[in-house]
Amino acid sequence: MDIIQRNFFKLIRSGAFDDKSIIEVMSPFKWRRLYEIVLFQNVLDYFVRGVNNYANDKNLNLPAELIEEIQKKLDQQEERKATDNGINLSNGLLNKKYHKIIYNELHSIDTSVETLDILKLIVSNTNAMLNHGINLDSIIRLGQYLRKKGDKVDFLKLEGWLSSLHLQRMAQLQGSILIAVFGFEKDEIDFVKKEEPIAYKLTIKIISNLVKDTAGEWHFRQNSAGFVQNNGKMLRRNLRRSYKYINYAPLETTSNFINGFIRGLSEIEE
Repeated sequence: MDIIQRNFFKLIRSGAFDDKSIIEVMSPFKWRRLYEIVLFQNVLDYFVRGVNNYANDKNLNLPAELIEEIQKKLDQQEERKATDNGINLSNGLLNKKYHKIIYNELHSIDTSVETLDILKLIVSNTNAMLNHGINLDSIIRLGQYLRKKGDKVDFLKLEGWLSSLHLQRMAQLQGSILIAVFGFEKDEIDFVKKEEPIAYKLTIKIISNLVKDTAGEWHFRQNSAGFVQNNGKMLRRNLRRSYKYINYAPLETTSNFINGFIRGLSEIEE
């Protein structure tokens, strides 16, 4: 982890979880690079809180022009909206199971809203990871919920749900990211039976690469002559991402890739 990445995680951890450690002095260029990562990962609010927590730290030598830019960005920023509404799994069978779990739990005599919330966060994170890569904002919200309401979560029930959805390892990977870069202890995350060693490497890679990884790019299109063209770069990127997560959610990863492929074909203009 280089100095930019170290300061990034120190400030984000401070803003999200009130952790505090020593900030290292950086050049204006490196602070600019860090700010680009902040915007790319959609963690500006955590960054600003972290900066405020270090307000009296002489090592926090943010350039004046960058501070001004951050203030303007905050004025423009809309309130965060909940992202768990309308989240679905790509695999049809698993998606039916997922929504049946939600329905049955909401209509049971011992409904655990907190356990459902954790499940929704894990599924939302899974959806984001398979379509765009790791989203730190979503991972942080999972961590915050665990810290705030983890004592009310029925982890035995959650384990059964994750097993039926074949998402145990994907959930374990998400929890391992919280342990690897956000300072969580293993005993805070009951669904992490064994830490996933790749969690640290995946997270560092995602903040090192500021190339936009989006599912919104075209997969196939029809040219003026009527022939179908494919976006080889996009297909390779999706395939690499799917390969990366295939061991953590085999059924969902495969279905996600196939559905994306079919969706791309269906969008060809006739």
